[in-house]
Amino acid sequence: MPILQSTYKAPFYLFNGHLQTIIPGLFRQVEGISYTRERLITPDQDFIDVDWSQVGSDSLVILSHGLEGDSNRPYIRGMVRAFNDRGLDALAWNYRSCSGEPNKLLRSYHLGASDDLQFVVEHALQTGNYNTVYLIGFSAGGNITLKYLGENPAQVPNAVKRAVVFSVPVDLKASAQRISRIYTQRFLKTLGEKLEQKRQLYPDDLDLTDYSIFWTFPEFDDRYTAPLHGFKSADDYYARVSSKQFLKHIQLPTLLVNAKNDPFLGEECYPVEEAKLNSNFYLEMPESGGHVGFTEDFRKDVYYSEARAVRFLLEEGWDCL
Repeated sequence: MPILQSTYKAPFYLFNGHLQTIIPGLFRQVEGISYTRERLITPDQDFIDVDWSQVGSDSLVILSHGLEGDSNRPYIRGMVRAFNDRGLDALAWNYRSCSGEPNKLLRSYHLGASDDLQFVVEHALQTGNYNTVYLIGFSAGGNITLKYLGENPAQVPNAVKRAVVFSVPVDLKASAQRISRIYTQRFLKTLGEKLEQKRQLYPDDLDLTDYSIFWTFPEFDDRYTAPLHGFKSADDYYARVSSKQFLKHIQLPTLLVNAKNDPFLGEECYPVEEAKLNSNFYLEMPESGGHVGFTEDFRKDVYYSEARAVRFLLEEGWDCL
């Protein structure tokens, strides 16, 4: 029954889930990371930009960012630094349209794009001399990671040994219904800007009429995400790509850390029964942490998520606290 009791406590001055989410997301600065960018051409003749931070290791961590994020988000850079400091190479990949340039195809990225993660993993193994790969995902990237690990375990290379994910909406419908308008509008603004860029390339395929009246993710996903990526509707999209259904099939040690006060996650995003039934799937539910927060001391740039990932992936006793 791999349900782990958490020792994490947020600092007293970040006293609720919103502050624990917003302050690290907006104000954290991570220095000391220098990326080398590589553009990968996908099998469908699109591109994915990946950023390498290499220290000459035969072990690699591959990091997947959250919705509307990229490889330069502080939670990604902080994790890259944490593993570089432990002597591991890091690869942070940017989803289609998330690297600062619109992707070529009408499709973009979505929370079930595990085929793109598979492509990145295989490229890394073919390119580098890596005998060990670890996967780390945040929020949307956590859903992609869990789906990748569980939907077809036989496709996961033997070199992939363990994974850890944070703040994951494993039930997308529950998360879409839970997230407040304040956060939703922030996401819809940047998503709309990307759609407008894409409309310049595909004027006959995208209709942005009345986009400004959208208030919820189900509205956005029903009109854009679903039809652009081969789903019948928002509900069909949520049902087919939510990673919760794949957790029972995961065959390598994987830790999910979801804070109980995460303002993005519905009740169904805490998969206790799935953790009880799969000895490879570990669940940790700290009382606090917010969404992709988990700072122990914001002023000193100390983050529980980074220490937890290092311990789970690299150290003996990784299956406990």
